[in-house]
Parts: sequence; structure tokens; C-alpha cells
Amino acid sequence: MKPVSTTLNIQIIMKVPKSALGAFVSVILLSIFFANIINLISTTLVHPKDHTKERFFKIGDKFDNLIWILQITDIHVSIFQDPSRITEFKEFCHYTIDRIRPSLVLASGDLTDAKTKDAIGSQQHEPEWRHYRDILKEYDITNKTRWLDIRGNHDNFNVADIKSKQNYFSNYSVQGKEHPRSYMIQLRKGKILYSFIGVDACLEPGPRRPFNFVGVIDEAEVQQINKLIKKAGESGSNYTIWFGHFPTSCILSSGSENIRDLIKKDKNGMVYVCGHLHTLGGLIPSMYSMQKGGFLELELGDWKDNRMYRLLTIDHGMFSFVDIPHRSWPVGVVTNPKHALFLNPLKENLENIQQSTHIRVLAFSLARIRTVRVRVDHEPWTDCKHIKGPLYVVSWDPQRYSSGLHQIELFVKDIDGRELYKSQPFSLDGTRLSFGVLPRIALMSNASDIFQGFFISTVIIYSLPLFLLKYFHNSILGNEKRLKARDNCLNKWLKKLWVLTTVDRIFWPVILYPIYLMIGPWSVGYIVEDHIGVIFAWGIFVNGAFLPGSFTYMYGFIQLVTFQLPFTLIMVNLIYYRFQQLSLKSGKKLKWKESVWLHLPFSVVFTTQVIMAYLFWLAYGALAFFLGPLRTWSLVLASVLYFWALHLPENHLRKATEVLLTEDDPSQAEVYLEPTKSEKNS
Repeated sequence: MKPVSTTLNIQIIMKVPKSALGAFVSVILLSIFFANIINLISTTLVHPKDHTKERFFKIGDKFDNLIWILQITDIHVSIFQDPSRITEFKEFCHYTIDRIRPSLVLASGDLTDAKTKDAIGSQQHEPEWRHYRDILKEYDITNKTRWLDIRGNHDNFNVADIKSKQNYFSNYSVQGKEHPRSYMIQLRKGKILYSFIGVDACLEPGPRRPFNFVGVIDEAEVQQINKLIKKAGESGSNYTIWFGHFPTSCILSSGSENIRDLIKKDKNGMVYVCGHLHTLGGLIPSMYSMQKGGFLELELGDWKDNRMYRLLTIDHGMFSFVDIPHRSWPVGVVTNPKHALFLNPLKENLENIQQSTHIRVLAFSLARIRTVRVRVDHEPWTDCKHIKGPLYVVSWDPQRYSSGLHQIELFVKDIDGRELYKSQPFSLDGTRLSFGVLPRIALMSNASDIFQGFFISTVIIYSLPLFLLKYFHNSILGNEKRLKARDNCLNKWLKKLWVLTTVDRIFWPVILYPIYLMIGPWSVGYIVEDHIGVIFAWGIFVNGAFLPGSFTYMYGFIQLVTFQLPFTLIMVNLIYYRFQQLSLKSGKKLKWKESVWLHLPFSVVFTTQVIMAYLFWLAYGALAFFLGPLRTWSLVLASVLYFWALHLPENHLRKATEVLLTEDDPSQAEVYLEPTKSEKNS
């Protein structure tokens, strides 16, 4: 009996009420998702605690209760790339340190580049560390100031542990010999004791790039940091500045507490400063946020490409800072009234500003300062009086600006004619500005969760439609109906996907490969030094240690987007082309231009994957290349599937013809493949 031909819209296989229900559920899920995102990046703080009342200072014109320090990050001293990094770092150590004379300098990681000459592989280069050490010695840095350096992920590339010969940080840095990991340095200025806690979240062991992007603090490190917090409290410390290489969003915890919990426990912790993200390639040049724990987090633009450094001050209990491009003079920061965006009611007493008698400015330049002027809300400019060192002040009446936001402008000029102009908002009633959405996402989220979410969501979005179409096909078989998609782009693509799901020898390898990436090993090779390890999406086993999955998920996501998804679309088109070719019995050979267009997409995707596999070889060696299901074996699989699709026999497409009509027959008559011999006999 000849089957009945029925034209159906593939889009509406399900009934309308089910579609409406699905849409409703989708809206609910999206609402929950966005609500969680908003809650995550919310910077709403609870009411100030009583201890802020203890931090009242009468801010006047005295040179007291004041400290200023510098931060530099991601120096990336390299023997292969950009020699100006080194020459300009020398300028920083000479001119900048000499003119600003900070009490302390924080060098927050990635002191060296640790990349191979081709900038793809990664390993520690002792000459880079010698350059770093020798520059600090040449300019007598340790006698001019306190230099607090700490490791970054580049300083930990291909380092098995802190006792490894490759851990040059312990021999060539200022703090490495005495403080191989997290540590605290304290500094007393007058009656005020300042604590500086450095957090080392480098992986141990430290794999080569790119799987060294996210840091971890284990239980041992958590206990060490807790000891530092306790020691700071027992010593009577007044203020703590936390620093490290990784933002808190890029630090996992395998211990009982995460990094944000630890900083929150420190009632004197005012700020956490870091680097690592390099302003996300310029996407977020000002990466600042207020964490829910009641402390500021400030990512500093890198020295490597942007030549940035930071001036931080605590003036009578009020924290201020400014990020400065190298060679930009004069340098100036208004410490009272402080910038409204960075008011912290949990750690700062607003009465300090409300009852202050003077506006206070720190100004520095290569030449003597000639003029420092300020004005508020476009009132006339007022000259500031020099008190001592970089401090300039002018009296004011804060009661005139007691409500809302106001603007203070600063003008500085030195005797050589260099000028600085800047403007910032301030508030005396606690009115605060909002941090940008992108900085909050970058600093307040969890990078590993985001990477994992991208990877798993992509696998689900990729696999689920194919499974559903496979299910629908099996449910329609035997109903004596045949489907023809309506003439629109979406339905045509659904029909092509449908044909793919009927070819088992192609469908199952295509659908199972992404699922394999979620659970199976990606590669086996020399992950750290001479230690063989195994890489999975969910973690890395090497040298008797387990490194939890983080950037591995993003690496898998990139593999899916750059290879698996485009390859699947190519297979969809190719199999449908073969389906039409056999259905219409077209024996016509393709012209050379048509043949090029048919094979060009696969050639591009395949070539891209070959390049990616080669880069993986350069990063992890030949063993990881040949024992690499993620990159190398996927090329073999793709080649086999592509060959099969080009030469699919008729019987492999018979399932598709049982329910589908071709769209190339002008009369839309039903077209059938030639019956097999067994079917003729039956």
C-alpha cells in the first residue's frame, strides 16, 4: 500500500498548548537566571557596623595619618618580546620611585613572561628572572622602599612545586626566599599600623599554558591565610591592604573557605588589588567593584602592554587611589573629599569628611610643583598651600555641600610646564554611584562557573535538538505519513537536520563526540616538567595531584564552537546534498566551481583544527598531540565521517525517504529510492 503524502510544518509538530507551556517555562527559567545574575553582581551593603565610629579623624592641614604606596602588575619581563618593557620598567624603578617615594610597592604577579620564542609554548627562563633581579638591584629599590612581590600564573608555568628548580621566584624575587607563598608585611606610620597581606593562589603543580589561567587556594593555604588574619588582629593593625595576582573571580577554593570569605573576616581589610585580566584586552579599562563582603576589589591594567601603575593612599582612614599611565606627569590624587564611587560605609567613617576643615591633595612631578588648585561645583579656583612632601591643602566648609553629589576639580602644574587636570564626584551624605555592569561581572562572578556553564550549555544546545528529531522520526515511522517542510529557512534547516538523524553511521559519532568531551580524557602528555598527566574537562591529574577543571571548560567550549558546530552544519548540508542526489537519480557531475563550493567549508574548518592541534603540540609536546582525542583524533574522525557522507549508499538514506518528501521535484510528487534486492523479492 502506497503511503499517504501529508505536508506538515516541522516547526509545529507539538500542539500549540505544549508550545505555549514551553515558552512560559522558558520565560520563567530566563527570569530566574537573570535574577541570579543581578543578585550576584549587586553591590548593596548592609548598614555600617559600630567599629566605623572608632575610625573618626579630624581631617585638617597636618601631615599625619597619611600613607601612600604604589602597585605595578603583569610586568612580563621577556627575553624574546618587546624590549621596551624592560627599559621602561627601569624608568619606573628610577624616576617614578624616586619622585613619588612610596612607603611600599606591591608587585602583584606575572613578573616574567615565561613564554617560548614563538609565544605559544611556556616554560621558565632564568635570564628573565635575572633581568628582574638585576633591575631592582641596579636602582637600589630595596633601600628606597619596601618591595612586596608575589607570583602570578606566568611565574608558575611548568613548575612542579615550590621546591622545584624551575621555581625561580624563590631565588630571584625580593620576597620569594622568605615568603614562597602567601605572607604578610606590616608597616607603622606614627601611631597607625598598616598590614599588607599577599595571597598566592598559584596552582601546585603549575601546568603549562593555557590550563594555568585560574588559581586555587587549598586547605593548607586557607589555614595559612587565617593565621595571617589572626596575627594582624592580635598586633593591633588598623588597616589591611590585600593584594594578589588573580582577581577573586579567578580563585577557586578546595578548602573550607574561599578568598572572599577570608577577606571579609578581616574587619580591617579595606581593599583587594590584583592584576591578571589585563583589562580584558581594553574591554574594561577601569575594572573596579565593591564586593558584598564590604571591601573594594581593584584590577590594575597591566605593565606589559598598557604601562600602567597605581597610586594608593590612606589619609585619615579614607582610602583613595588613581591609575596612571607611565610617563604621565604630574600625578595627583584628591584624598579629601574622596571619590564618591569608592565610599565604603563598612570600613570608612563618613564623618571624617563631613567634619573636615581642609581639602587635601597629593601631587608629584618630575620637576618642582608650581601650582596646585581646586574648585568645587564650578566655583572660582582656589590655590592650595604646600604643607610637606606631596601634601597640599586648602580650607573649605563641607556644610555647603552636605547633600547629594558634587564635583571637585584639580589642576596641577610644575615648573617645566607639565599640567594635570582631573575631576571627580564626591558626597557627604553617603550618596554613592554605581559600578559598571561589566566590571561587576568580571570581578564578582566565578570565572570557573561561567566557563563550565558555557561548555555544558553548548553541549546541551547542540545535542538536544538532534536527539529530539531522532525521537520524532522514530515516532512517525509506521504512521504512513510523509513530511515536507514549508518554504522558509528555519524549516529547511530542520528538514536537513532531520535527514542527518536518520543516518546512524553519521549521527551517533557526531552526537557522542561532545558527550565524550564532558567525561573522557582529552589528552595524555607532559603537563608539568617531566611529569605525565591526563587532561579532562573536569580536571587534570598530574604528579600525584588533582587540579580542578576551570579553564579546561572554556577550552572545550572553544573546541565546540570552532570545530564541532561548524563541522556538524557541514555534514548536515553534505548529507542532504547526497540525499537529493540519490532521490532524484541525478548522475550529473559537479562543475569544478560547484565542487569547490561544496568542499570549501570543510577545508576551512579542517585546516583551522589542524592549526589548533599543531599549537597544542607546541604547548604540550608530541605525546600530548598523538594521544589527544580533543584535537588530533577529532581530525581523524572528521575525515572518516566526511568520506562516508560523500559516498553514502542508498540504503543508509532509506529511513529519510520513509517520512520525507524532497523539495526539488516541481510537481512535489513523492520520490522514492530504488528498492533493494531483498525488498523486491519480498
